[in-house]
Amino acid sequence: MHAIIEFIPLILFFAVFKLVDIYWATALLMGTTFLQVAYSYFKIGKVPTRQWLFFAIAVILGTLTLVFHDEQFVKWKATIIYAVLSLSLLISRYFLGKNLVKQALSATLNNASDSEQEITVPEPLWDKLNILWIAITAGISALNIYIAYNFSLDFWVNFKVFGLMGITFVSLFATIIMLYKYLPDEDEPKVVDKKRS
Repeated sequence: MHAIIEFIPLILFFAVFKLVDIYWATALLMGTTFLQVAYSYFKIGKVPTRQWLFFAIAVILGTLTLVFHDEQFVKWKATIIYAVLSLSLLISRYFLGKNLVKQALSATLNNASDSEQEITVPEPLWDKLNILWIAITAGISALNIYIAYNFSLDFWVNFKVFGLMGITFVSLFATIIMLYKYLPDEDEPKVVDKKRS
Protein backbone atom coordinates (compact mmCIF):
# COMPACT_ATOMS: atom_id res chain seq x y z
CA MET A 1 0.00 0.00 0.00
CA HIS A 2 2.79 2.40 0.94
CA ALA A 3 4.56 1.81 -2.39
CA ILE A 4 1.37 2.71 -4.28
CA ILE A 5 1.03 5.95 -2.30
CA GLU A 6 4.62 6.86 -3.25
CA PHE A 7 3.72 6.68 -6.96
CA ILE A 8 0.53 8.79 -6.73
CA PRO A 9 2.28 12.16 -7.37
CA LEU A 10 4.01 10.69 -10.43
CA ILE A 11 0.76 9.27 -11.86
CA LEU A 12 -1.09 12.57 -11.29
CA PHE A 13 1.86 14.47 -12.81
CA PHE A 14 1.52 12.36 -15.96
CA ALA A 15 -2.26 12.79 -16.16
CA VAL A 16 -2.18 16.58 -15.74
CA PHE A 17 0.70 16.92 -18.21
CA LYS A 18 -1.35 15.05 -20.83
CA LEU A 19 -4.53 17.03 -20.08
CA VAL A 20 -3.05 20.51 -19.57
CA ASP A 21 0.71 21.17 -19.65
CA ILE A 22 4.04 20.72 -17.84
CA TYR A 23 3.51 23.76 -15.61
CA TRP A 24 0.17 22.65 -14.16
CA ALA A 25 1.66 19.17 -13.78
CA THR A 26 4.66 20.61 -11.90
CA ALA A 27 2.41 22.61 -9.55
CA LEU A 28 0.37 19.48 -8.84
CA LEU A 29 3.55 17.47 -8.23
CA MET A 30 4.61 20.00 -5.59
CA GLY A 31 1.17 19.87 -3.95
CA THR A 32 0.91 16.08 -3.87
CA THR A 33 4.46 15.75 -2.53
CA PHE A 34 3.46 18.11 0.30
CA LEU A 35 0.37 15.94 0.97
CA GLN A 36 2.63 12.87 1.22
CA VAL A 37 4.71 14.62 3.87
CA ALA A 38 1.56 15.66 5.76
CA TYR A 39 0.13 12.12 5.49
CA SER A 40 3.31 10.59 6.97
CA TYR A 41 3.37 13.14 9.78
CA PHE A 42 -0.24 12.57 10.83
CA LYS A 43 -0.25 8.81 10.14
CA ILE A 44 3.01 7.74 11.82
CA GLY A 45 4.01 10.88 13.70
CA LYS A 46 7.19 11.53 11.72
CA VAL A 47 8.33 12.16 8.17
CA PRO A 48 11.09 9.91 6.77
CA THR A 49 14.23 11.74 5.65
CA ARG A 50 13.68 10.40 2.12
CA GLN A 51 10.30 12.15 1.90
CA TRP A 52 11.72 15.44 3.18
CA LEU A 53 14.41 15.22 0.49
CA PHE A 54 11.87 14.51 -2.27
CA PHE A 55 9.67 17.35 -1.04
CA ALA A 56 12.54 19.87 -0.84
CA ILE A 57 13.77 19.04 -4.35
CA ALA A 58 10.23 19.15 -5.76
CA VAL A 59 9.57 22.55 -4.19
CA ILE A 60 12.91 24.10 -5.23
CA LEU A 61 12.95 22.83 -8.81
CA GLY A 62 9.17 23.16 -9.19
CA THR A 63 9.27 26.79 -8.06
CA LEU A 64 12.10 27.56 -10.48
CA THR A 65 10.14 25.86 -13.27
CA LEU A 66 7.04 27.96 -12.58
CA VAL A 67 8.81 31.27 -11.91
CA PHE A 68 11.02 31.12 -15.01
CA HIS A 69 8.43 29.21 -17.07
CA ASP A 70 11.15 26.76 -18.04
CA GLU A 71 10.64 22.99 -17.81
CA GLN A 72 14.41 22.35 -17.73
CA PHE A 73 14.42 22.73 -13.95
CA VAL A 74 11.79 20.05 -13.25
CA LYS A 75 13.64 17.67 -15.59
CA TRP A 76 16.55 17.64 -13.13
CA LYS A 77 14.41 16.39 -10.22
CA ALA A 78 14.80 12.63 -10.84
CA THR A 79 18.49 13.03 -11.68
CA ILE A 80 19.23 14.83 -8.40
CA ILE A 81 17.13 12.43 -6.28
CA TYR A 82 18.70 9.28 -7.74
CA ALA A 83 22.21 10.77 -7.59
CA VAL A 84 21.70 11.56 -3.89
CA LEU A 85 20.42 8.02 -3.27
CA SER A 86 23.40 6.51 -5.08
CA LEU A 87 25.89 8.65 -3.15
CA SER A 88 24.12 7.89 0.14
CA LEU A 89 24.43 4.13 -0.46
CA LEU A 90 28.08 4.51 -1.48
CA ILE A 91 29.17 6.80 1.37
CA SER A 92 27.20 4.93 4.05
CA ARG A 93 28.72 1.58 3.10
CA TYR A 94 32.32 2.45 2.34
CA PHE A 95 32.93 5.45 4.62
CA LEU A 96 30.48 4.96 7.51
CA GLY A 97 30.37 1.15 7.56
CA LYS A 98 26.57 0.96 7.22
CA ASN A 99 24.73 -1.00 4.55
CA LEU A 100 21.51 0.94 3.99
CA VAL A 101 20.09 -1.73 1.66
CA LYS A 102 20.55 -4.32 4.41
CA GLN A 103 18.93 -2.06 7.00
CA ALA A 104 15.90 -1.36 4.81
CA LEU A 105 15.36 -4.89 3.51
CA SER A 106 16.09 -6.78 6.74
CA ALA A 107 13.29 -4.97 8.56
CA THR A 108 10.94 -5.38 5.59
CA LEU A 109 11.65 -9.12 5.22
CA ASN A 110 11.21 -9.85 8.91
CA ASN A 111 7.98 -7.85 9.09
CA ALA A 112 6.58 -9.48 5.94
CA SER A 113 7.29 -13.04 7.05
CA ASP A 114 4.60 -14.95 8.94
CA SER A 115 7.27 -17.29 10.25
CA GLU A 116 8.90 -16.71 13.62
CA GLN A 117 12.24 -17.75 12.15
CA GLU A 118 14.95 -15.16 11.87
CA ILE A 119 15.84 -14.44 8.25
CA THR A 120 19.61 -14.75 7.87
CA VAL A 121 21.31 -13.46 4.73
CA PRO A 122 25.10 -13.71 4.22
CA GLU A 123 26.97 -10.40 4.40
CA PRO A 124 28.57 -10.83 0.93
CA LEU A 125 25.08 -10.92 -0.58
CA TRP A 126 24.10 -7.73 1.23
CA ASP A 127 27.25 -6.12 -0.22
CA LYS A 128 26.31 -7.30 -3.72
CA LEU A 129 22.82 -5.88 -3.32
CA ASN A 130 24.22 -2.58 -2.08
CA ILE A 131 26.54 -2.36 -5.12
CA LEU A 132 23.62 -3.32 -7.39
CA TRP A 133 21.47 -0.48 -6.03
CA ILE A 134 24.34 2.01 -6.24
CA ALA A 135 24.64 1.12 -9.93
CA ILE A 136 20.87 1.21 -10.52
CA THR A 137 20.34 4.61 -8.91
CA ALA A 138 23.42 6.11 -10.60
CA GLY A 139 22.27 4.69 -13.94
CA ILE A 140 18.76 6.11 -13.55
CA SER A 141 20.24 9.49 -12.61
CA ALA A 142 22.33 9.61 -15.78
CA LEU A 143 19.64 8.13 -18.04
CA ASN A 144 17.02 10.64 -16.90
CA ILE A 145 19.08 13.70 -17.79
CA TYR A 146 20.26 12.13 -21.06
CA ILE A 147 16.65 11.55 -22.15
CA ALA A 148 15.60 14.99 -20.90
CA TYR A 149 18.07 16.73 -23.22
CA ASN A 150 18.03 14.38 -26.21
CA PHE A 151 14.32 13.62 -26.63
CA SER A 152 11.05 15.52 -26.67
CA LEU A 153 9.30 16.71 -23.52
CA ASP A 154 6.49 14.23 -24.18
CA PHE A 155 8.97 11.34 -24.49
CA TRP A 156 10.71 12.40 -21.25
CA VAL A 157 7.42 12.52 -19.31
CA ASN A 158 6.53 9.02 -20.58
CA PHE A 159 9.98 7.78 -19.52
CA LYS A 160 9.74 9.51 -16.14
CA VAL A 161 6.46 7.77 -15.35
CA PHE A 162 6.60 4.40 -17.09
CA GLY A 163 10.35 3.99 -17.60
CA LEU A 164 11.35 4.82 -14.03
CA MET A 165 8.53 2.73 -12.57
CA GLY A 166 9.48 -0.16 -14.85
CA ILE A 167 13.18 0.01 -13.93
CA THR A 168 12.28 0.20 -10.24
CA PHE A 169 9.97 -2.82 -10.33
CA VAL A 170 12.42 -4.92 -12.37
CA SER A 171 15.20 -3.99 -9.93
CA LEU A 172 13.03 -4.92 -6.93
CA PHE A 173 12.11 -8.21 -8.60
CA ALA A 174 15.81 -9.00 -9.19
CA THR A 175 16.51 -8.18 -5.53
CA ILE A 176 13.74 -10.53 -4.36
CA ILE A 177 15.10 -13.33 -6.56
CA MET A 178 18.57 -12.88 -5.04
CA LEU A 179 17.11 -13.07 -1.51
CA TYR A 180 14.52 -15.78 -2.21
CA LYS A 181 16.49 -18.84 -1.11
CA TYR A 182 17.15 -17.25 2.29
CA LEU A 183 13.46 -16.75 3.04
CA PRO A 184 12.00 -19.28 5.51
CA ASP A 185 9.93 -22.18 4.26
CA GLU A 186 6.48 -21.55 5.73
CA ASP A 187 5.51 -25.24 5.51
CA GLU A 188 8.66 -26.73 6.96
CA PRO A 189 10.14 -24.74 9.85
CA LYS A 190 13.88 -24.97 9.96
CA VAL A 191 16.52 -24.16 12.52
CA VAL A 192 18.68 -21.21 11.61
CA ASP A 193 22.36 -22.04 11.82
CA LYS A 194 23.91 -18.76 12.92
CA LYS A 195 27.44 -20.12 12.36
CA ARG A 196 26.84 -20.26 8.58
CA SER A 197 26.01 -16.56 8.39
